[in-house]
Amino acid sequence: MFVDTQHSETPDRDRKRPSPECLLSRLEENERAKLRVYIGAAAGVGKTYQMLEDAHQLKKQGIDVVIATVETHGRFETEEQIQDLEIIPPKKLEYKGAVFNEMDLDAVMRRRPTVAIVDELAHSNIPGSKNTKRYQDVLELLEQGISVVTAVNIQHIESLNDIVARTANVKVQETVPDSFFRRADEVIDVDVSVDTLRGRLRQGRIYSIEKIEQALNSFFRKGNLATLRELALRQVALHQSVQDHEYREREGLEQAVVPEKVMVCMASRGSARKLLRTGARIVGRHAYRDWFAVYVETTSEEPGRIDPETYSKLQQNIRLAERLGAQVVRLKGNDVADQLMKFARENKITHVIFGQSARSWWQILLKGSIINQFLREVNDAAVHVIPL
Repeated sequence: MFVDTQHSETPDRDRKRPSPECLLSRLEENERAKLRVYIGAAAGVGKTYQMLEDAHQLKKQGIDVVIATVETHGRFETEEQIQDLEIIPPKKLEYKGAVFNEMDLDAVMRRRPTVAIVDELAHSNIPGSKNTKRYQDVLELLEQGISVVTAVNIQHIESLNDIVARTANVKVQETVPDSFFRRADEVIDVDVSVDTLRGRLRQGRIYSIEKIEQALNSFFRKGNLATLRELALRQVALHQSVQDHEYREREGLEQAVVPEKVMVCMASRGSARKLLRTGARIVGRHAYRDWFAVYVETTSEEPGRIDPETYSKLQQNIRLAERLGAQVVRLKGNDVADQLMKFARENKITHVIFGQSARSWWQILLKGSIINQFLREVNDAAVHVIPL
């Protein structure tokens, strides 16, 4: 599938960008609705502007395109770019005494355009909306045969959540599951230099004047933006690698590299967030497609015996694993190490990820260590141990 890197130093109509003919040709390939995702390192790189540019180009070529929802954030260049594009009126929802504008999903589906522009992919919908998250709205539009052009900042990708928290000291609450991007036909990085982006911020083109200094000294620090730019480029490269792998598989061609498989070992108790996100990043860094989140259900954890708190934590872990794109596997048996080793051998796992909580030497001596047993008996897989 086509993946491009968009460089947009200025919001100039003549700047280099993905050809609208490329998207048009994809719309004509087959009946499946197409998904183009613009990603960027931060607000202000030009994602919304680029989506609106696409809309104008498609409209000129006779494609039925509408704006399902757009956020201009008061930016003059973006507001000016809307021009005569058709906008589906938002749906007004009341919540806690205030009225909010939300994308009217039903109205978009009734209008049934060929392409819908959907801004702010990571947005959480107001309670009372049809779906909890906007990315779910996008998936529903795609299921209805409506192609979508959308945009999101890199920090909203689920597997990168804790990296962004450490790097930028910002806890991002709204995330999009990694599995969503597997549905994308195109993932395009809208990229500007760090100095250009900070310059736009100083000029008041991203945030209001009272927020500029704080932003420059926090999220928009040079080192932070450089890291986020790198993450965005990696995400595009990952998507390209996965698309290439799937193309070779469909066409019966030899794969460029020997396929690798990753296995994250989840305990039934406790949170596996750190483990799963680490696993997802290892998968993404090396463009591995097959990875598993595996847990062993012992006799004491069978339905009817497992305590409610443990069950609740386990379900949270399973939901996160699915959002990150893992195949969740439940094994049964009282010998946890044996079950994990058997699965690893049968599925030719090449990377195994364990969590290691703080345990004394005496506890390990009495109860043994699953990790140590795995290391002794499985020699053809790299083992990663993550402190919990």
